Amino acid sequence: MAPNPRPIPRFIADSTQEGIPHGRFAERLVGELRAACEQLGDLPEGVEIPAEFEWFPERAWGGRVWVPATARAEGPEGTLELFGHVSYTQAEAGEPDDFRTGVDFTDVLAEDNPDWEIDLNDEVIGRWRGENGRAGAVTLVWGRPLVRGAVAATAELDLETVDQEVVSDGRFTLIALDALEGYGDDVFMQVKLWNRRAQALATESLYA
Repeated sequence: MAPNPRPIPRFIADSTQEGIPHGRFAERLVGELRAACEQLGDLPEGVEIPAEFEWFPERAWGGRVWVPATARAEGPEGTLELFGHVSYTQAEAGEPDDFRTGVDFTDVLAEDNPDWEIDLNDEVIGRWRGENGRAGAVTLVWGRPLVRGAVAATAELDLETVDQEVVSDGRFTLIALDALEGYGDDVFMQVKLWNRRAQALATESLYA
């Protein structure tokens, strides 16, 4: 077989092992994320940080486990969505350690955009470097289907699947390369939803 003209890594993350966090561990994650929200310097005054977050299935990459979340917060100017993640290291025999968080907010909500078919959030969590200056952004993506019947989500680059996961409790998490550089035109990730018959239900770009 001839050399691949675009030898990018595919399926770089572990599949979800624990699914959506629950119980005492979820409480620990809430504490980490609430503390990060309290440090948001540009969060409008008067916004109440919620006591609960909706967690998404965890994925592991780069020696860390990544757990995304979202929550709605009410403030004087209306509803905001807080979105972010907690990551940590997990030894084979031991407790989670080295917790790190990232969080932000938006006033662009799914209910105000009836044309959306997927509600997506994303965060660059690393960088891949290829040959001759070629590169890509390792990107954590989490979302919710806004159409019925979705059982799986995929990340695609130029129609090639580079990650996939089942939809669990109406939520999914992906980790894959985005924004490839050095292969001619830049190549950007698209997220697709699939039904049980392997029919595509929806496609969204991270840059729509």
